[in-house]
Amino acid sequence: MSPDPCFGLFGTPDAELATIPTGAIQLSPQMPGALALEDVACASLSGLVMAAPPGTVERRTALALSLRALKYGAPLTVMAPKEKGGSRIAKELEAFACVVEATSRRHQRICQTTCPERTAQADELIQAAIAEGGPCFVDALGLWTQPGIFSWNRIDPGTALLLSVLPSLTGRGADLGCGIGIIARAVLPHGNVAHMDLVDIDRRAIAAARRNIVDARAVFHWADVRSLTGLKGLDFVVMNPPFHDGGLEDKALGQAFVRQSHNLLRDGGTAWLVANRHLPYEAALSAAFTQIDLRAEQGGYKVYEATK
Repeated sequence: MSPDPCFGLFGTPDAELATIPTGAIQLSPQMPGALALEDVACASLSGLVMAAPPGTVERRTALALSLRALKYGAPLTVMAPKEKGGSRIAKELEAFACVVEATSRRHQRICQTTCPERTAQADELIQAAIAEGGPCFVDALGLWTQPGIFSWNRIDPGTALLLSVLPSLTGRGADLGCGIGIIARAVLPHGNVAHMDLVDIDRRAIAAARRNIVDARAVFHWADVRSLTGLKGLDFVVMNPPFHDGGLEDKALGQAFVRQSHNLLRDGGTAWLVANRHLPYEAALSAAFTQIDLRAEQGGYKVYEATK
């Protein structure tokens, strides 16, 4: 198909379920280097195909941003597994005055529509959904965050357990999958930390972490940990590895974090990891590190210290 640099692509939808022109612009916040959908000019896209996020608020915001960015009459195809929000997409689009044709194939719910004519009422609904899912300050956390980021409005129990046993760390380190910076904020106050790299695949998380951590020792990277380059010889790594990819459980994702932490550390460096008890990380840790110590186990989570 001929290139269309004004056609949007959000995430990694199944190419067999929708027509995606060559040269389509990637707009997902979880694709490092992609353009931001919220920065796309109003009524500038000729079409868009979306793999819809699983979270309700995040998904509604992405749909609203898409409709704002599309030209009148431009096609919009949105898909997701039925159990990951796919069954709700049609009603969510209809709430924005879209006429939807919905089908099911390959365990996906596929909704097709065209961008409706803009009215004051439709624009009001779109702006409200965009505001609901935008960056916000959560008083209970005292931090900036955004719906769609992992554990966006609370400290998850695994992170809390890790922080309860994490010692003072020294030297140069990294927070892999840093989120909004909760772990790094606990590590950096120690005066012996010389430098810390914060890495996350989610652009929104990195943007929030920049606002939450004002420290010259902190360097932020919007990047996929699995393909991270340029960091070597670290003294420590801290991490609460993700185990979902596109809303689906993926045990290999956390195992890749374990292997990458080993690659980043100097000999004798340490990795601190928290994980759900059911996740099979012990084999990956044992294969990569010379010493593995279980430092805490509580509430379905376990914390390991691994020495290279």
